[in-house]
Amino acid sequence: MPRLTSAERERAIGRLEAGDTPEDVAATFQCHISTIYRLLQRFVITGSTADAKRSGRPRVTTSRQDRHIFRSHVAHPFRTAAETAITVIGTHQAPISRQTASRRLRFRGLRNCRPARGPVLTVRHRQACLHWAQGHLNWNNVRRQNVLFSGEIRFCIDHADRRVRVWRRSGYRYVDNCVVENNACGEHSLMLWGAIGHNQVLGSVIYQGLGAGPGNGVTAQRYMDQVLHSHELPFFQAHGNWVFQHDNARPKTSRATQDLLHRSGIQVMPWPALSPDMNPIEQFWDLLQTQLNRVVPRPTTVADLDRAVRQARTNIPRQASNSLVRSMHRRCQAVIDANGGHTRY
Repeated sequence: MPRLTSAERERAIGRLEAGDTPEDVAATFQCHISTIYRLLQRFVITGSTADAKRSGRPRVTTSRQDRHIFRSHVAHPFRTAAETAITVIGTHQAPISRQTASRRLRFRGLRNCRPARGPVLTVRHRQACLHWAQGHLNWNNVRRQNVLFSGEIRFCIDHADRRVRVWRRSGYRYVDNCVVENNACGEHSLMLWGAIGHNQVLGSVIYQGLGAGPGNGVTAQRYMDQVLHSHELPFFQAHGNWVFQHDNARPKTSRATQDLLHRSGIQVMPWPALSPDMNPIEQFWDLLQTQLNRVVPRPTTVADLDRAVRQARTNIPRQASNSLVRSMHRRCQAVIDANGGHTRY
């Protein structure tokens, strides 16, 4: 027999209160008389005709197994829920499902997230970053605003999907074992150079003459011809009290580049290797990438990508770059708190 609806239950109770017998009510609603007796008993006890709350399906894991699932993912955050599920035999004498393992992890506060990405940091790299941050933490605003931060980025037409995810707790995004360390690469792309300072944005310079073969990348000669002679030297001739920051890539640490900077009287800021999170230009590239992602249709050729990058560059307000420069104190503090490791920057 079909179940009585909520409205039918209310009508049945009304008939009973009006004096009808349970047999007559059962005949009216075409149900078994025991259904009417149970409905009347539930109404007398609870004052409601709604069903009592059911216990639901019994849990297939014990509390000890729940702790094991949680601890295994804290120790190995890149382990998938499916890998854990096949190793846990539930109370129904069979491996638990992936969904069950995921629910146990979410209940304990772990979320399935995309991992943060950062360079491979050795002990030497961490010590150098920590030492640099400690030495520049207490720079005043005047000294910090007279630094020109520079860097390069490669914008690619094709890029990896990177759908790997990590189980972690809130606030653990930049913990070492939750970060995917990778080396950047790409094809069908443009290499862009730029620099930012307080109320200053230089570039952006798209390197010309780059190719895929050996010796066709950014060389010291290309760096001097297309960046230093064209942009840096004229800027520092007009702003002699500024400090120039660039990374430790070979074109920038070559003897020819160092000699040119020394002869030109440009003061270069010492910079630790593999420390992109301390350079505000990296977040400037993120803003540029955000603008580029809004381009519809997406660029399909290098020429289209060139035009889109130049247009996107003009859409970034000056206040955004100034805010990034002012964040250097917070960046230094974050590096110190991470003991020279990965930070949210």
